[in-house]
Amino acid sequence: MFVKICGITREDDALLAVAMGADAVGFVFAPSRRQIAPAMARDIARRLPPEILTVGVFRDQAPRQVVEIVNSAGLKAAQLHGHESVEDTAWVAERVPWVIKAFGADDPARNRSGSFPVTAVLLDAAEPGSGRTFDWSMAARHPRDRRLILAGGLTPENVADAIATVRPWGVDVSTGVEADRGEPGQKDARKVMTFVERAHAAGAALPDDELPVDGYDQIEVPVGPYDWMDDDPTDGISTDGIPVDGISTYGISTYGMVTGGDQPMEEEVW
Repeated sequence: MFVKICGITREDDALLAVAMGADAVGFVFAPSRRQIAPAMARDIARRLPPEILTVGVFRDQAPRQVVEIVNSAGLKAAQLHGHESVEDTAWVAERVPWVIKAFGADDPARNRSGSFPVTAVLLDAAEPGSGRTFDWSMAARHPRDRRLILAGGLTPENVADAIATVRPWGVDVSTGVEADRGEPGQKDARKVMTFVERAHAAGAALPDDELPVDGYDQIEVPVGPYDWMDDDPTDGISTDGIPVDGISTYGISTYGMVTGGDQPMEEEVW
């Protein structure tokens, strides 16, 4: 069972998640109380083992901006958590080896998730990051034409039941393992440990005929930060001729937050 701990804002929490057996950690670049600067995410990601999938989470940001932030932060994957089109998703997927497309429980676009050229589909509550669950039976009926990751209100107490009901390929948690007190996004060590243990145990307990079609061990996680420009003959120039380090065009300073882009971004509850 693939386990992702999202909303990482501190190096200690990323190292904790890895030590407890998580397969992936997520950094939120969309407007959020858990938002992290690309440079800070890079400093954390470079300390993690190469087999850990590092994921940047975006919401309705310009595709070029998504790719450039993934590269500048040295991450391996992008999670698109807004209303991105199939075309924009495909553009990102051509340049980032691991792409997750997220859909809210109330998003009608989830019914055509199979048309998105992504590594995995994530089903979340209508308000991502709210800590609220949704009807798991709906997720259980979702087509399995893509690897399915379940999110939305998961906790150490309910993750086993969620896995038994939905039979996902993976689970994603943020609020459910956060400390009751502390900084935004700060994790609770006991909650993280219990969540990961119970998720893995529940996944191992699924009957053979209910296991996800593709197991995690069949997927190659990129080793080291991925930069699609490494194979580009223009050597440092993006597809429209703008240097990769020109991401300041989008209002990103060396240690600053994402402040702009081609599309407006609404405040989220993440």
